[in-house]
Order: sequence, then C-alpha cells, then structure tokens
Amino acid sequence: MDQYIGKMLDNRYEILECIGTGGMAVVYKARCHRLNRLVAIKILKPELASDADFRRRFHDESQAVAMLSHANIVSVYDVSRSDGLDYIVMELVDGLTLKQYMQRRGTPLNWREAQHFITQVMRALSHAHGRGIIHRDIKPHNIMVLRDGSVKVTDFGIAQLASAAQNTMTQEAIGSVHYISPEQAKGSHVDCRTDIYSAGVVLYEMLTGRLPFEGDTPVAVAIQHIKSIPVPPCDLNPDVPKALEAITMKAMAPELGQRYASAEEMLDDLKEFRKNPDFQPGGPGPEGEPDEPTMVVPSKVITASVRVPAERREPERPQSERRERRRREEAYEDYDYDEEPPRRGGGIAAAFVAVLMILAFIGFIGYFLINFILKDMFAEAPEYVVPDLRGYTVEQVEQNKTILGDFDIEEGPIKKSTYPEGQICEQNPAPNTKVKEGGMTITVNVSGGEDKMYMPDVETWDIRKVLEVLQDEMGLKVLQEEEFSPTITKGFVVSQTPKKDTWVKEGDEVTVVISKGPEKKQATVTRFLNMPLEDAKVQIEQLGLKVGEVKEQYSDEYTEGRVCWQSISQGEQVDKGTTIDLWVSKGPEPEPTPEPTPSESAPPESGQPPEPTQNVNAASSTQIITVDLGAYEGSVDVRIVVGEQLIHDGAVDANQNVSFSKSVTASGTQMVYIYINGLLVSSYPQPF
Repeated sequence: MDQYIGKMLDNRYEILECIGTGGMAVVYKARCHRLNRLVAIKILKPELASDADFRRRFHDESQAVAMLSHANIVSVYDVSRSDGLDYIVMELVDGLTLKQYMQRRGTPLNWREAQHFITQVMRALSHAHGRGIIHRDIKPHNIMVLRDGSVKVTDFGIAQLASAAQNTMTQEAIGSVHYISPEQAKGSHVDCRTDIYSAGVVLYEMLTGRLPFEGDTPVAVAIQHIKSIPVPPCDLNPDVPKALEAITMKAMAPELGQRYASAEEMLDDLKEFRKNPDFQPGGPGPEGEPDEPTMVVPSKVITASVRVPAERREPERPQSERRERRRREEAYEDYDYDEEPPRRGGGIAAAFVAVLMILAFIGFIGYFLINFILKDMFAEAPEYVVPDLRGYTVEQVEQNKTILGDFDIEEGPIKKSTYPEGQICEQNPAPNTKVKEGGMTITVNVSGGEDKMYMPDVETWDIRKVLEVLQDEMGLKVLQEEEFSPTITKGFVVSQTPKKDTWVKEGDEVTVVISKGPEKKQATVTRFLNMPLEDAKVQIEQLGLKVGEVKEQYSDEYTEGRVCWQSISQGEQVDKGTTIDLWVSKGPEPEPTPEPTPSESAPPESGQPPEPTQNVNAASSTQIITVDLGAYEGSVDVRIVVGEQLIHDGAVDANQNVSFSKSVTASGTQMVYIYINGLLVSSYPQPF
C-alpha cells in the first residue's frame, strides 16, 4: 500500500488515493478538511526531495506559479512543507488529458476543435508569460479537457521564472522530447517562445493525428527538432485550412527569429483566422535575420538583456583608433591602485563618497522594487464590466471592438429562443457583471429561432448531463442504448443520432449509445464430473477460470479421486476469472460394523470355537425414503440413491409438493444419498 494514503498533511489535507505519477512528482486526490473540498496534491519524489537546492527552487518557483489566476490554468491553492514532504495543493480537475482525448478519437481532430483547444492553451500561456512564468513542458499530457469542452493547462512542474537563470542542462534537456523546442534540445537560453514552439507541436498533432518527428531514440528525435522541418499538415490531412497550417508552421519555426514573438501575437492570428478563414498570417522573417532579435514583450515579463537604441550607439571608429582605445582600457584595468602614494585625507573622502554611492544605489533599487515590482505583485487585479452581447450576431461583435472591448468570445450550442435566428440569445458571464482579469472570455449561445434547435455534440458526456440538456432544456425524447467500449468510461456517451448541428425540434427522438465499459470476456463451463482432480484443474485454468475450494466427500457413484461435484453447472456462461469449487470422491462410505447379538443356542463346549454367523438369505423389507422440499420453489431435480440402486432421478414441482417420497425394498443396512439440483443435501444409513 502507498505510504502516503491516509496521511494527514498540516492537520488539514487527508490523502485519499493516488491519481497519477509524473517524472518529478506523484499526484494524489485529497480532502481539505478546513474547506471541505476535494483537491489534488503533488508530492515531490524522494530522490528529488533529498536535494536541498532543488527543494528551494521548487518552493520559490511554485510560489510564483501560485500567483497565476486564469480560467485556462489549473489553480494552485497552496505550497507547503509538512513532515519533510514538499507538496503543492491544486485544483482537482474532472476530465481527460488532451492526449487521452485524442487517443479516444483515434483520428485527427476536426480542425475547428483543434483551433478551439489551442486558442485556450495560448490564452493560458499569455497569462503566464505576462507574469514572467515559462511553462517549458507544454504537451497534450499536461492539458486537461473538461466535460464542457474547456481546457486547463496543468503541471508547471518544471516551470521557470523568466528572470531566473535560463540555461538548461546540456546533458539532459528538460521537457518531453517529442514536444521540446530546438533551444531546449541544445541546452540554450529559453524564453516564452519555447512554449510557443511546444504549443505548435501540440496543434500539429491535433490536426494530423501524428507527431512531427519520430525516432528510435530520444536523441534522434531531439536532433530532428534542431535540424529538420516537419511535413506540412495539409499533406497529411487535406481538410486543414492553409491559414491554420501557416499558423502551425510559424509557431514551430526552428529559428527563434522566425517564430511568433509572443503568445498574444499567435492569439491575434488565431482570432483573425476565425473571422476570416482565407486570412494569410505573416510568414517567417527574412533570411539572415538574427536568431535573437529585439522584440516587444509585455511590461511584466522580466527580460534578461536590453539592446541600445540605434540613435544612441557610438559611430564606427577607424580600426587603429579602436585598437588604441582598447589598449588604454586594458592598461586602466591592470592598474594597481596600491602602488599610488598615499594622500592625507584621501582615504576618508573616498570612503565617504563610496558610502553615499551605496546608499543612493540602495535607494534606487528600493524605489524600483516598490513602484514597479511589489506594487504590481500586490495590486488588486482590475475589474471589468461584462458587456451585453444579446441581440448582436457573432460577426458584429467580433468586427466591432467597441462592443466586445477587451473580452474574447466562444460559441456554445445553438439554442431555441425568441431572439431572431443568428442573434446571440444567452451569454456567460451575464451582462453587466464584474469579472477580474483571467475571466475575460464570454461564452455565447446563438438563437436558432423559436422553432429551430440544433443537436449539440454530446459524445463523451455523462448521461446525467445529456438528459439535463436534451430532455429537460431542449424538450427532446432521449432513447438510450448500451454497448461495450474499451475507451469510453461506463455511463458516458459513445455515439449519438442525429449528429451534432443537425436541426431538431421539440419532441423529436434522439438516440444516445451509453458505454457499459470494457467488455468482460466470458467462458462456458464444461463438465468436470468423473474427471481426475488434476485433469479438472488443468481444464478450468485453460478456460480462464480459477480453482476454488477442494473438498473430499464419500460417493457411491464416482470412483475415489474423481470429481463428484462442481459449484457451477455445465453450460453456464461466466466471466473469466470466476472461481469454481470442487468436491472429490473418497469412494463409498464404509458400512458400520454390526454389534454381535447374543446366541440363542447353548454355549459351546469348552475348547471349541463358536460357529460363524451366516446370513445368506437375509430378510428384506420395504422402507419409505422422504425428501423435504419446503426450502425450494418451482421445479427442482431430485436424485435418490439407496446403496447401489437409483431410486429416482427427475424433476419435481416443489410448489405442489412440500415433500417427495419413494418406496424402496432392500436388505440389511444401506446408505441413502439425496441430491437436489446436483448438490448432495443428505446422506444417512437406513436399516431394512
């Protein structure tokens, strides 16, 4: 059993079960007893937790990640250390990873769905980059798809502050090799464009159903990221629009100068493409453009280097003058100040000036921290009033920025409404409510008119949600069918009829196929009676069943060592892995030794042995054998064996007979065996 299951952290978080394992940590489901809610807790693996430097970086950077607050990022509630364990408390997300979602689909995703997912991922990255956080491990495994189709980016396990040292390890580049950026593969300086490259790989995989680069070893894959260009998505999937292909290839440009400079820039192209599918995004930069150009980044991103504006650069000097200037600088740097003759009072004045300079520097740093960093960190996020979009069309809202303001919109299912067809009839958040940064996306429902509704995509929904939406809200009649599914969880929708976006009206019948989970393989039980025990065991195991309890029992019908009873009858269908109990015959039960009877003749003469008692023609009698059927109902199989005689073997109606009797004639003492439905229920000696 896992050592952490049942453990209480900080007298608050009770660990319930393990729900995932990654390269750096193990994730558990836990209950927060203070707020009475379920959470996810990530605990560092022991081999990493033993490294003090790693623990320090993990704690510092996790604190920074905890500052992120966005609808498309899994929330971090707490970062702490308890009983020697470093852990992060996060939002518990109910959904699938994007990798699992793609595997269940089994084919490339529809390009509209891929665009929907990647747009949400880029919003999450834009928010993180704006606060100086680089994820560095964007891949489908770290993207959660929720039941409502929204996306949350998770696992900032190797996230790094943009202001921190940016040199990755050259011997072991951090990140998953199929999604790693060229600069990560080379162990070079990384920035927000690293996440953009990985997001481009994710988009490529959604559109084509395959990874851009494959290889026999991780090193081979990493080299391809550095030196190769992937096959264009349209060559693998002709349904992909050219504009979306261009966005994908620009995000995956191996040269930094040709890649998107920021997540906002890629988001702008995605938004423009959504408005105009024929839109052509700007291609890569001109040949010869430097790898690391100066670029405009959000003011909150802490940059590591700044270029001097062209107008402030010194003019080029002749080569001889530059050599002379360099010689003077080297001489100045090599000058030994200890050789200078001491001057009276010079040391005190120099020390005073040095103190003033240090105080001025400290004051400048303090002013900078208070006004530019701490002020921004602790300032409350501004609030925005949600505009009322009802009555507009989606095209009007997207083309008129005065209506939408700083918000983005996403389209939900088309709904029946009194609003004219094509106009927005519902929105979430509601109009005129206030939201903070991070909740700047409005989900809208477009009216299909009073008489028109369109079938939503309910595949992979929970059946309870399906009934709530289709039956309760839309007034449709839902017919349910069931089938086994190796990929869809039991109780969730496998397929639907009609398909999504089909026009339906109130009262229409729709059919949803519900998953019964993976099909359990079954076996047909064969007859093991009268088999040697070892042979019966072999056959049971060959059927995929298990041998259960084995008992020995006297039997006049079966030879010693052979199976005389089995717990599951021949011909029954059972799940593989089912246990079957067996009884093995010990042969006939020995007859009891009769007690000697006093001789009615005169005692023998002394010295002579008594005559042996002989019963050659013993008298026979008739007895009634009664079987109690009071505990049974319906037709039962009754089998009566007296000695070596089979007295009865057939069906008896227990509803009409409380007991069943048969007469038998025999001599001496005979064993009576009574079987009901193949099971020995009674055996006893009967004198005749």
